[in-house]
Amino acid sequence: MSTNRVLAFLELLQARPGLTGPELAERLEVDVRSVRRYVRRLEDLGIPVEAERGRYGGYRLMPGYRLPPLMLTGDEATAVVLGLLAGRRAGLTVGEGAAESALAKIQRVLPDALRDRVGAVEDMVGLTTRSATTSRPSGATLLTLADAARRRLRVRLAYRSYRGQDSERTVDPYGLVFHSGRWYLTGHDHHRGEVRTFRLDRIGRAEMTEEEFPAPGEFDAVAHVMASLAGVPYRYEVEVVLATTMEEARRRIPPTVAALAPVDGGVRMTGRAERLDGMAQVLAGLGVPFTVVGPPELREEVRALARRLEEWAGQAPRR
Repeated sequence: MSTNRVLAFLELLQARPGLTGPELAERLEVDVRSVRRYVRRLEDLGIPVEAERGRYGGYRLMPGYRLPPLMLTGDEATAVVLGLLAGRRAGLTVGEGAAESALAKIQRVLPDALRDRVGAVEDMVGLTTRSATTSRPSGATLLTLADAARRRLRVRLAYRSYRGQDSERTVDPYGLVFHSGRWYLTGHDHHRGEVRTFRLDRIGRAEMTEEEFPAPGEFDAVAHVMASLAGVPYRYEVEVVLATTMEEARRRIPPTVAALAPVDGGVRMTGRAERLDGMAQVLAGLGVPFTVVGPPELREEVRALARRLEEWAGQAPRR
């Protein structure tokens, strides 16, 4: 029995008491026998449903009955609140203010004693992770794309690139990925004729069509997004050989930073960077010997960083 159907049945009883079995069945798109099963399910949960017999009889909640406060245990309520707080901090939530309004609604329907204790968790818990500053996609966009990906239905997108160029795209959505405070969609872009990655906060409109697309097979959405982010066309193309093992290199270097491949004597690291001074700091922080293959400007940045560190280390402490 579908829980969603039972909840929809309960909502109908609250909004339109007195609907008959056939009327309820029609609205829920089920048969009358299913309606009777929903009644028994609600009664099993302690929610009394009255059935008035006769030509104009119908179903309604017992007069004077009000649904109880949200029935969560202390652990369950705390888990929900912590999840919302962490999701808001990480950028996992969608829509502006959605986490705040959800927290407020949950607290309103909790029993008084539990509401006070859960409120203390919200007020007193501190999070050490840096707060996400990225734009949040709309909930409607996320729900549409997730539904389309599960049902394997093509979507039409209004998309703005990182250069600010607007375009219309037709995409076969393969999966959604959340990474480092951002939501991404990966799928076959019919405009480019290849699998692409799209940021959800740059999608202005997402429309699901009735066109089905074939399953992509053994497709790893997370791996594809990671590889796409590592290949973003930043200003410089970087190649470095690290004197370490593949296992150690994978442990130290995220797949979004660079691609790794084994070579004689170490691991080749290739990627792109907008600022070479930042890449020099990344290499210095790896803690393994390395050889810069290119670009030559990166060698100069590494030498400049070494000179600054030597200078700083030789300075006398201030008193």
